[in-house]
Amino acid sequence: MEPRMKHPAFVLPETQSAVNGLVKVINSTDVPESTLELVHMRASQINGCAACVDFGVQKAKKNGESDERLHSVAVWRESPLFTEAERAALALTESATRIADRPDSVSDEVWDAAAGNFNEEQLSAILLMIGMTNLANRLNVPIRLPAGQAL
Repeated sequence: MEPRMKHPAFVLPETQSAVNGLVKVINSTDVPESTLELVHMRASQINGCAACVDFGVQKAKKNGESDERLHSVAVWRESPLFTEAERAALALTESATRIADRPDSVSDEVWDAAAGNFNEEQLSAILLMIGMTNLANRLNVPIRLPAGQAL
């Protein structure tokens, strides 16, 4: 499969430094990188972004993530492999990614679980990762960026 066009970040290269700067800030917090990768992968799975799922798997494996946990991200609720904090981050990811699915997309229960596991700076980093991932998904899916070609 070939993309429909060059990636918008290559067409408008000024955007790359802005995105890279935001990613740098997100990664500078004390949210475990593994949690941020789980957030990235789950949002990308929901949005059907093959390039981002592939990128997330490759990065997570490079950072020592197990195949067993990677295979369980899509079914994290039924898996015993995730911590309470990771579960809270994944629930927040799903709710914030599916904001059009219900009027109260991020319920108090989901929010309270996340806020009970992460401080405000950490929550900010997680929310920014969710937003950045959704942005990447919404660029990659329409242009049909294939797996293996993520930025």
